[in-house]
Formats: sequence, structure tokens, C-alpha cells
Amino acid sequence: MNIQELVHLIQFNDDELAFNELYRQQVNKLYQFAYSFLGDKEPAEEIVNDIFLKIWLNRSGLDGIRNVRVYMYVTVKNACLNYIRGTSSKQLKELNIAESYYFHLSVDPAQLLISKQLQADILIAIDGLPPRCKLIFKMVKQDGLSCKEVAAILNLSDKTVFAQLAIALKKLESIIQ
Repeated sequence: MNIQELVHLIQFNDDELAFNELYRQQVNKLYQFAYSFLGDKEPAEEIVNDIFLKIWLNRSGLDGIRNVRVYMYVTVKNACLNYIRGTSSKQLKELNIAESYYFHLSVDPAQLLISKQLQADILIAIDGLPPRCKLIFKMVKQDGLSCKEVAAILNLSDKTVFAQLAIALKKLESIIQ
């Protein structure tokens, strides 16, 4: 089932199975997104779980949300930024978002054919991207979000997202060739 169908079942039928399926489909993506901001497992998990709790508690008003997937990402982003603002200045200095960013290539048959060296080179190239460029690349290529959705989530223009994605792809292309 797609997200809109699940949301409809949650909102109008109080369907716990649909909610569990929505959670199952989205929790890892949202966790990795939160982790990319915080670099800390526990608060990232708490933030994501709080978002799902809010969705369940406010399920009767879900029809007011045009795109639930974008809503979840924006809510996670805002919660992460609030968490970062709430940490002490010493903790902020120690928090290095660029280095703590986690990127994972999912295993599929095509990736199994890629040599380990090439895969390592790709990960190094991705790790070498500027933080915003790396985040946009991950959201589009791993999480499957459209460029318009990423632009809405990160409060950027579509052109900025396209430009950052082009930078990432050019760097990866130079590694592969």
C-alpha cells in the first residue's frame, strides 16, 4: 500500500495495522535523516518515534496534510534543529554534522556486481561531498524523494536542489570513469 492509502485507513478507520505498516515503511528513512542532523542515535530515534506518536494522536486531522511524506521529513528536520538549538554551546562545537553523516547503499543484485574497490571509491566520493550536497544526494537517491519534495523539506529552491544533485553526480561520474 502507498502512503496515501495507509493515511486514509489510519485517519478514517483508526487502523492500527495500517499505522504499523506506515511506520515500517518510513522509520528507517526518517531515522537516517534525523541521524544525519544529530549524529547521535538516541535522540534521532526519539525524534522519529515522537513524530509517529503525533501522527497517531492527531490522525483525525491528517486530511489537512497534502503530502504526508514531506510533512514527516519537515517535522523531523524541525525537531532536529530544535534539539540542536537546545544543546549547550560546548555540545554544539563537538557536534560535527558533516563527519557524522551516515550513508548506506542498500544491497541489490546490481550492487553485488560492483567491485569492492569501486564501491569504496563511491563511498569516499560521497563522503567528500559538501554536507548539503551529500544530504540532498542521500534524500533523492536513497530515500527516493523527488527533487521538489527535497526542496520543500529543506526549504530550498528546486534549482538549488538540482544544482547540488548535479554536483554530486558529476563527482561520482568522475570516480566511476
